Amino acid sequence: MHKGFIIIASFLGALAVALGAFGAHGLKNYATPAIINTFETAVKYQFYHVFALSITGILYAYFPSTLLALSGKFFIAGIAIFSGSLYLLTLFSIVGQNQFKWLGAITPIGGLLLIIAWILMGLSLLRYKA
Repeated sequence: MHKGFIIIASFLGALAVALGAFGAHGLKNYATPAIINTFETAVKYQFYHVFALSITGILYAYFPSTLLALSGKFFIAGIAIFSGSLYLLTLFSIVGQNQFKWLGAITPIGGLLLIIAWILMGLSLLRYKA
């Protein structure tokens, strides 16, 4: 399990770098500052939680538990829903498809999953008995 988390984190990290570069250089001609800010928020949160997922994988090697495995899964789901919804919101805003603004309502669900992932990580280490 720990290897899988680290592999997924490495690819999500590479994607964050690519999307960050695109946001810094490619969006300026197409998006408003508010839309660019939304995109940058998605990239930042993806990057932060790539590190969290990597740490989860490393911790799992030393403190394997169901809660820690669940934490990693929640990090993955949270990244996908939080950052993914913001990326889609940005894309649809740029192409003028404003009927998809409801995606903004999904973003907090991703944030909640990320919070749960952090709590599960902490609980798994509190409960771990060597």
